[in-house]
Amino acid sequence: MANKYIPKDKMSKKKRRAEYAKRRGSWNGVSPETRVMPNKKAYDRNRARSQMRRETQDV
Repeated sequence: MANKYIPKDKMSKKKRRAEYAKRRGSWNGVSPETRVMPNKKAYDRNRARSQMRRETQDV
């Protein structure tokens, strides 16, 4: 007999999680955190410090 369709709201929490995990797939070892580009307009203490060092070395 074929699997019957059961609506998501009637599934148990455990079965719902298994269903979502099966559909989701994987990142194949790639971390999504590393894909976020840093905001160039935001203040970055390390960037500011290195810029000050470059300016003082040139003089």
